Amino acid sequence: MVAGPHSPQILMIRKLESIFPLSEEEKQALQGLPVHVTVLQADQDIVRIGDRPSQCCLLLEGYTCVYKLTAEGKRQIMAVHVPGDMPDLQSLHLTVLDNSVATMSLCTVGFIQHEDLRRVCERYPQIAAAFWRETLVDASIFREWLLNIGRREAYTRMAHLLCEFLVRLKAVGLAQDGTFDLPITQAELADCTGTSTVHVNRVLQALRANGLIQTKGTWVTIPDWERLKEVGEFDPLYLHLREDEAT
Repeated sequence: MVAGPHSPQILMIRKLESIFPLSEEEKQALQGLPVHVTVLQADQDIVRIGDRPSQCCLLLEGYTCVYKLTAEGKRQIMAVHVPGDMPDLQSLHLTVLDNSVATMSLCTVGFIQHEDLRRVCERYPQIAAAFWRETLVDASIFREWLLNIGRREAYTRMAHLLCEFLVRLKAVGLAQDGTFDLPITQAELADCTGTSTVHVNRVLQALRANGLIQTKGTWVTIPDWERLKEVGEFDPLYLHLREDEAT
């Protein structure tokens, strides 16, 4: 695919630049990466635990999740990825995947061959450093989610999650004036927060009743950012965004 003004490479560059500075030469090198774009339906596995992929997935539109299952088939979502993310970037160095990645909504994804990524990383060490930083940020988000699920009450847990979505989507230009699209079911939010679907419904109703969120279809608006941050105990430090992207 040839890079254009709305190409997948541009979205990847924008995401990387939110956490790491890139030179014009490095951005040009990323724009030259071949990307195979396809559309996937909701609730479809992109990669599964035990797979040995030869390519990485770049999310262009929609939401994906990283998850694992218990022996009884209960799912725990351990991360949600937004456009610009590469949810299986670790497969560039880990031969066998230890988690699965699935779509949560209709998604457009781009696949980049490992050999092409390795080639550009070898030629441009700063690009390799940017990808390394992205995997470190993913690990930081995992740690925050562990705290969120393990020690915060459900109401605070949900407020924190919504704060995270807003900040991450804003960093790639997909949230404006506190409003963003969230085509995620309550069952999926339950898997994200370690609660039941019924409990998620009650928590969302409470957040709406208290004026912390407004919803219309799949769209969410946060009318009072400072209040929601306080309720969610949210500090964007763990996202490690560059200073101009973190507010």
